[in-house]
Amino acid sequence: MSTTTAPAPTSALNLSRATATATRVLRQLRHDPRTIALMLLVPCVMLLLLRYVFDGSPRTFDTIGASLLGIFPLITMFLVTSIATLRERTSGTLERLLALPLGKGDLIAGYALAFGALAIVQSALATGLAVWFLGLDIIGSPWLLLLVALLDALLGTALGLFVSAFAASEFQAVQFMPAVIFPQLLLCGLFAPRSTMHPVLEGISDVLPMSYAVDGMNEVLHHTDLTGTFVRDVFIVAGCAVLVLALGAATLRRRTV
Repeated sequence: MSTTTAPAPTSALNLSRATATATRVLRQLRHDPRTIALMLLVPCVMLLLLRYVFDGSPRTFDTIGASLLGIFPLITMFLVTSIATLRERTSGTLERLLALPLGKGDLIAGYALAFGALAIVQSALATGLAVWFLGLDIIGSPWLLLLVALLDALLGTALGLFVSAFAASEFQAVQFMPAVIFPQLLLCGLFAPRSTMHPVLEGISDVLPMSYAVDGMNEVLHHTDLTGTFVRDVFIVAGCAVLVLALGAATLRRRTV
């Protein structure tokens, strides 16, 4: 008499399993118009409001608009991703998926692909609106601006996936925002140059990814050509996103509440 056991999840990343996971997540999101609206429209609405808040001082919009073009997508993707992933865990979907021959890396990569696809659309809409409709005056290429906005959105996705492992409810997931996002927002150089901060705060800002996202946007704002600083900033933001995704896979575990 022979017995059969369920196959153990594989550790190697498998593209077909990750793609299947991404397809499932996108299919679910298609039936949630409020979430789609939050991801795609809220950054555009915030930029639109910002433009007319400074209607009498368009140079102010040019100064901070590029930075916020990267910050708004990061924040919205962080919120949506953390809540959506946590919802899968609390509903038992994640528990069932991890019982299949599906590696943690496949699952995290699938979520990243799904939300990354939406991040591309979100970043393209926000960048197009800011540059071609709201008159954001930049010296560099709008495509470089789009690249940084996309990387910021992907970073927000990665951070959302990571913190969702430590929250037991959607309310707790939202509570992580002041701890993860607000310090970066205050220290990224948006409100004051980082070089003028207290040395301790300047040192902290040097290890926060949002600082390099803002620096990258400012490079496009003030330089016509691709600069070494811009390339450094892009690689740091992209590297942080990959690192946080890897941490998300490492902390992912079977748990329902």
